[in-house]
Amino acid sequence: MPPRFFVDRPLRAGDSFSLPVGAARHTQVLRLQPGAAITLFDGAGGEWDANIVQMGRSEVSVRLGAHVDVDRELVLPITLALGMPANERMDTVIEKATELGAVAIQPLHCERSVLRLAGERADKKVAHWQGVALAASEQSGRTRVLQVAKVRSLGEWLRGLPVQNEARWLLAFADDALPLAAMTPPRAGVVALSGPEGGLSPAEESLARAAG
Repeated sequence: MPPRFFVDRPLRAGDSFSLPVGAARHTQVLRLQPGAAITLFDGAGGEWDANIVQMGRSEVSVRLGAHVDVDRELVLPITLALGMPANERMDTVIEKATELGAVAIQPLHCERSVLRLAGERADKKVAHWQGVALAASEQSGRTRVLQVAKVRSLGEWLRGLPVQNEARWLLAFADDALPLAAMTPPRAGVVALSGPEGGLSPAEESLARAAG
């Protein structure tokens, strides 16, 4: 299978252009040569056959071929909102959520969160996590890239939820919790909320239940 790369621009058959810096560097690491086949996708659906036209020290030119109408996305969108775990565990969560088909992740500050992010440090982390999602989308064959939202507190996020038109699941260890297999199949997607390592506090669980 040819290597896959995401490009943040509209794609049309026959177009020639330079790959973005990250993708260009990856082709060089793979030691690809002019004429090599690659696959590109722009997140608008499907993917594109392409060939490398020219390899430079810092620039790689490609030419688009045919559009391949393929859809490897889940039928219903899944958003995961979670209290940020410590260390680099968030990288793994984002990678696996992308591979499993989630469309978005909302990082949250919770009462029991160990990781605390704000300002420029939070922005840099979100940019890093978006890169993790991009790489996982390329490698797993997805045709869209999971989106990582800016860091919010649990309360702020709950207050900003739109009018409910999707299933809302609270992932918890409560006595009245149901196994996923027993849940009613959703009709318009799922928003799933999970706490950090120590779980949500009782007050946070009550707040989440009140929000639906």
